[in-house]
Amino acid sequence: MKEKFIVTGMTCSACQNAVEKSVGSVKGVESVSVNLLTGDMLVEGQGDLRQEVVRAVQAAGYGVKDPAGQGTPAKEDPAEDLKTFFLSSLIFLIPLFYIAMGPMMGLPTFSFFQGMQNSLILALSQCLLTLPILILNRRYFISGFKALVHRRPTMDSLVAVGSGAAFLYGLFVIYQLAYGFSYQDMARIDRYHHDLYFESAGMILTLITMGKWLEARAKSKTTGAIDQLMDLTPDLATVRREGVEETIPLDQVRLGDLVLIKPGQSIPVDGVIVKGQTTVDQSSLTGESLPVDKGVQDQVLAATINLESYIEVQVDRVGEETTINKIIALVKDANASKAPIAKLADEISAIFVPAVMAISLLTFFVWIFLGYGLEFALGKMIAVLVISCPCALGLATPVAIMVGTGMGAKKGILFKNAEALEELHKVKGVFLDKTGTITQGQPQVVDWIDYGGLDGEKERIAFLEGQSEHPLAKALVDYLPEVQGEKEDFDFQNILGQGLVGDFASGRLLLGDKKLMDAFSIEVQDLKDLEGLSREGKTLLYVAKEGKFLGAVALADQIKEGSKEAIDQLRARGLKTVMLTGDHALTAQAIAKDLALDEIVAGIFPDQKEGQVRQGQKLGKVAMVGDGINDAPALARAEVGVAIGAGTDIAIDSADVVLMHSDLGDFVYAWDLSAATVKNIKENLFWAFFYNVIGIPIAAGVFYRAFSLSLSPMIAAFAMSMSSLFVVTNALRLNAFKAKTLPVDQESRPASLVQEGHDEKIEKIEKIEKIERKDSMNQIVLKVEGMACGHCKKRVEEALGALEGVKGEVSLEEKQVTISYPDEVSVKDLKDAIQEAGYEVVS
Repeated sequence: MKEKFIVTGMTCSACQNAVEKSVGSVKGVESVSVNLLTGDMLVEGQGDLRQEVVRAVQAAGYGVKDPAGQGTPAKEDPAEDLKTFFLSSLIFLIPLFYIAMGPMMGLPTFSFFQGMQNSLILALSQCLLTLPILILNRRYFISGFKALVHRRPTMDSLVAVGSGAAFLYGLFVIYQLAYGFSYQDMARIDRYHHDLYFESAGMILTLITMGKWLEARAKSKTTGAIDQLMDLTPDLATVRREGVEETIPLDQVRLGDLVLIKPGQSIPVDGVIVKGQTTVDQSSLTGESLPVDKGVQDQVLAATINLESYIEVQVDRVGEETTINKIIALVKDANASKAPIAKLADEISAIFVPAVMAISLLTFFVWIFLGYGLEFALGKMIAVLVISCPCALGLATPVAIMVGTGMGAKKGILFKNAEALEELHKVKGVFLDKTGTITQGQPQVVDWIDYGGLDGEKERIAFLEGQSEHPLAKALVDYLPEVQGEKEDFDFQNILGQGLVGDFASGRLLLGDKKLMDAFSIEVQDLKDLEGLSREGKTLLYVAKEGKFLGAVALADQIKEGSKEAIDQLRARGLKTVMLTGDHALTAQAIAKDLALDEIVAGIFPDQKEGQVRQGQKLGKVAMVGDGINDAPALARAEVGVAIGAGTDIAIDSADVVLMHSDLGDFVYAWDLSAATVKNIKENLFWAFFYNVIGIPIAAGVFYRAFSLSLSPMIAAFAMSMSSLFVVTNALRLNAFKAKTLPVDQESRPASLVQEGHDEKIEKIEKIEKIERKDSMNQIVLKVEGMACGHCKKRVEEALGALEGVKGEVSLEEKQVTISYPDEVSVKDLKDAIQEAGYEVVS
């Protein structure tokens, strides 16, 4: 079983711990996690434990709502309730405070409240004004004393004991005054008529509620990112069922339904367009600044906007399976999880409240022992109880995590858990997958080299490549202008691993690599110059027609806009950057020549990337940035796995962080956000600890005898409320967070790329490239006339062997030579060598 619940009434980390312990003690519960800010509780266990969980939460003194609707209802807006309680309490507190403190402040007061003879009237009036405040804020007493009974005291317990003690002492004074007037014991009346603490009890409860109201208002702002995400999807959808159009609530839409979407409307579902063409604004999910063209069979996502035309969409994902809901769930899960730094606060909070209660009792008895009287001792005890409420301590981490993950979500950066948010800024190295991370992941035409006649074949090249699904073919079709006029009929042949052959009415058109040219005995002009483009990481397609070489097209995967700046910024932050790629070394070097990378690891498979990450971990924590699918082993191995994704597949299984915009610059933002969030948490924890370390001794009167320094319970209550508000407000400063652009020293590029070791590095890469080419030699079979004996065989093989990297095997019976040769040697070179040996090549 894995169930979610909503817990109400929690005010501090002690409340959170109490709920977790109470539910955790239920037989069959394996784990429980409670989010103090949102009230979400996730319970895992064996069997159906909903009823037992509800009872356990209620036994701890809190409200709960489960998916089946059992238990006490959850309040949708606690801030409004707290505001009502605060303002209502204030109506009674103002006259209470006036009649209790007015005379001391020189304010005019009623005659029947003045003098010792009216002290009983004054006491009863204060009691009657305090009672409504206690009733309005009774939840502190209900939950606080329940927690005490279960030996799990919380902040509410401190408030209940402190304010309750003040009120009970006031009742005690009323009885003493009544006794004095009954028996004319004026000494007793004189002793007790100033010992009223009703205003302290009323003021404590009112100030605590005020602090909780302000805190709830501030906390509601921390969930703004989730609210904004939820607001992106419309509540209604127009569907056509059995020919009838109807508008229904979104939760009633079923798989396979046909949803009708007009221009300007937000798309309510994930699905496939079955009718119409339009452009869609996907910026809310993918961060794409420009609208995307969509047609039949194209995927559209919920929470994006249909801009131009009417479309009909067939639903293929609903409810929690939609992309937007997965994003929302991811943000919520991150908020519900605890960062490692929060464990310290949790451990302290678990013993903090019992320790404070012990300190308050010790304070009471010490002052009684020193002879300062019951009134003084009680005041110090109450002040200790009230000032030390652990709200600030409990809020220090979750509010910062909430705001940090919310800021990330607004930027399109999804943290799977709070640990990832905390750990990211600790990494010392970043491993970067090349394709799709540093580069666009799609080849583009970068050079069009015409040796005569290539431009005239553009339309036929487009026709020919249009028959192929290969990425290079798609790139070439996208590059060429749209074909005008009537399409030619032609015969099409795809020669695997070499290229395409098209037999048009005007002749045979060849488009492929050098192997294809060799197979058809096409002599490639300026071969060495063209092959030099390969050293720049480009892929060459040669074009020939009717035996004549027309030219070549060079394609390459281009570096993404922003990748260079992002890598520069990572270096400026002191991070080591390593590029991992399956491409051979020369291509990797060419791609990375303008990038400030520390290392390049080329020619490796996905499982080998995991080994590189493991090796890098010997020097410290590392992050791996990849596409989240073929890089899954490396992503899982790294302390922080970061998936680059465009919104439809966020790879949450293998990654800890998802960059929805597929922009490496967002990784820099995420790193800075992690550092800023952890800094904010440390500031909050410091304030919470500092406040209690200083506040509790002052409230206990440690400095009273030496410096007359002390705190009244009212001031203590105000200070406690303000400390919680300070922590939440400090966390909200993260809403103004912006990543810094650090200065980059372009002269201090990595030595392996531009300084003294540059030439040596290139030499090593060239050696690797030569080995790779020997392992992948070209082969051709040539028919040769004139060979008749073993001597002829030897002469031909020696002639071919004189060419670097070439090996020939002669078959006298078949009168042919099977030749293996590298790319640097052309077929013409082979034929010339055989003919110079005295033999004739016939084909």
